[in-house]
Amino acid sequence: MPDGSPPVVAALYAGDISPREAWDLLVAEPTAQLIDVRSEAEWNFVGLPDLTSLNRTAHKVQWQHWPTSALNDGFVGEVRRIPVITAETPLVLLCRSGVRSLAAAKKLTEKGYARVYNIAGGFEGPLDPGKHRGSLAGWKVEGLPWTQA
Repeated sequence: MPDGSPPVVAALYAGDISPREAWDLLVAEPTAQLIDVRSEAEWNFVGLPDLTSLNRTAHKVQWQHWPTSALNDGFVGEVRRIPVITAETPLVLLCRSGVRSLAAAKKLTEKGYARVYNIAGGFEGPLDPGKHRGSLAGWKVEGLPWTQA
């Protein structure tokens, strides 16, 4: 900048929050919504967050297609078609470990959504030393409600 001040940079997304913080946000803000960006295979075989006690459901919108891992070019459009979501709706995004949901949070923020959070640790958390998920962090490890088909 000519006056020596740093340039203003738009936020990439609202930030990372823990699964417990995401749950607390969903409880505190009745309009807040959870978008699970994992694949259909993960929803069917690993489980889903259970928001029935909040009179809500997790919205299932794949960030990548299974089994190719190709990006879902229709992701933003699918989110836009969810009737309860507007540009001002607080959104918490979830994937297996927090990597895909981070990319999706940045994309939605870029497209004009004001409060998009990434759930760090995701549904199952990172790999432990034995190369297994589900023991170190994540929605399930924090004892939050979930269901399995």
